[in-house]
Amino acid sequence: MSWSPLADGHTGFAGAGSTEKGGSGTPGASTLFEIGSVTKTFTSLALARMAVAGTVDLDEPLARLLPEGTAVPSRGGKEITLRHLSTHTSGLPRLPKGMMLRALLRPRTPDPYAGCTADVLPSWLARTRLDAAPGSQVRYSNLGAGLLGLALARRAGTSHEQLVTTQVCAPLALSDTLVSAAAARPGRLAEGHDDRLRPTPPWNLADTAGAGGLWSTATDLASYVRAQLDCGGPAELRLSRQVEHRSNRFSWMHLGWTAHRLHPRQGAHLQIWHNGGPLTRIPPPRPTASPSGSRRKRTAPAPRSRLRVRRGPPG
Repeated sequence: MSWSPLADGHTGFAGAGSTEKGGSGTPGASTLFEIGSVTKTFTSLALARMAVAGTVDLDEPLARLLPEGTAVPSRGGKEITLRHLSTHTSGLPRLPKGMMLRALLRPRTPDPYAGCTADVLPSWLARTRLDAAPGSQVRYSNLGAGLLGLALARRAGTSHEQLVTTQVCAPLALSDTLVSAAAARPGRLAEGHDDRLRPTPPWNLADTAGAGGLWSTATDLASYVRAQLDCGGPAELRLSRQVEHRSNRFSWMHLGWTAHRLHPRQGAHLQIWHNGGPLTRIPPPRPTASPSGSRRKRTAPAPRSRLRVRRGPPG
């Protein structure tokens, strides 16, 4: 595990354990971890940047960015838009149709997302029924976030990795945040293990990489959080906060981020957060954030636990 506290403009790094079973290497600031669903915030920031540039519109229907003839489900006369995908208000289920059943029947199947390719996603969409009308309710969806990444990459004419590199990593000078980490940064990856401490390979999210396919380091995530805390930063960062969908009076969704107000007895602070394999948390008014990485248990897709660090599906 690696940990990076960020407070009062200062960053520190600490590591514990080892990067591989039986190894002597301690995770450090440059160790690469799968960041899981924190990836979703990068995908949504790419959306915000493209919206500011006029390449896409937040309220543009998803169908316009997918291959012609793709049947995108709707409900109540409302179409799924890019805004809905980013704020988890699309009404799409958490996982592609049939994936949860396969996970329950074969919980130790390796690489459960490897089959989520652009070739099969249209047929899955055609068989998908929305759980709610788009824009009406917050329902966390890996499928929706994956489709957002795929749609944006198609509009940009590139891969999801190149999309994130161009739209997010390059502008923020994040040099170690990428999808193909094993090939690009050999020897720097934190090795994953299952619940029996057996080494297990990383997951391949195929064309749903926008939901959780990125690797990153404590150094890059600290820089990423610092940029998020800069209220006078780039227009795309401001846009990602300006967009809100209220779940209730105490919590709401931004583009890619969840926010809530703590109870007055807890300080009444605003917290803006997302979790995945690691956890990135931004709690004003004293800005602190702890991007951390943990590569432990790999299980089949399961319901999301907000502060879970045990390795599970993106979410």
